[in-house]
Amino acid sequence: MMKNKRVILQDWGLTDYKVAWERQEQLFGETVKLKTEIRNRQSLVVAGDEPGDEILTPNYLVFCEHPHVYTLGKSGKAEHLLLDEAGLKEKNAVYYPINRGGDITYHGPGQLVCYPILDLDNFFTDIHLYLRTLEEAVILTLAHYGLTAGRYPGYTGVWFDGDNDKARKICAMGVRCSRWVTMHGLALNVNPDLNYFKNIVPCGIDDKAVTSMQRELGREVNLNDVEKILTQHISVLFGMEVA
Repeated sequence: MMKNKRVILQDWGLTDYKVAWERQEQLFGETVKLKTEIRNRQSLVVAGDEPGDEILTPNYLVFCEHPHVYTLGKSGKAEHLLLDEAGLKEKNAVYYPINRGGDITYHGPGQLVCYPILDLDNFFTDIHLYLRTLEEAVILTLAHYGLTAGRYPGYTGVWFDGDNDKARKICAMGVRCSRWVTMHGLALNVNPDLNYFKNIVPCGIDDKAVTSMQRELGREVNLNDVEKILTQHISVLFGMEVA
């Protein structure tokens, strides 16, 4: 299969989580279906039939924000949500168990969410490298603002002081991958209301803090600027042609 490095950039703005999830599923499903068709055409080539023009799978890089929402990954525990239905209503938040990896996390205004819907056959077929590359893009983005971040051994995401007792998480990650097509992604805390994290055990880790760029810098940060810088680092690290 020929590789397609071209990536379609989309900004969905402030989008309800369920709506964004359904839109992801549609793009994801279309790509998986297309890969099946490509494999079938390739089998015709082996059989000696004429396949016609080469078909390339698409790639998408989606950015958005969500209204207040808590999402629970497949490996998470429901008790890590510390609110009942009345509490969710009081906080003007909703809750969804979803099909990504990881435990529970929060999304809300001021948080930059990135959903890469990529056919990794176009880049590299290594899910661990995929996660580490996304982390590296976030680390480089934070460095642009003078913030020194890194990793916390044994966990995904991006942290400050991951090697000592001051460890605090600034970017959560959770992905789904099928037939090397990805969905879901990362959530970078730029200017969110961090009080919402007090209503969960973030990512199932009950003894570490959560932080934001605003808290670390002592000022609000322009979300659109962060999106542009993060896009640039993702495109370079993956060798993408972003359009």
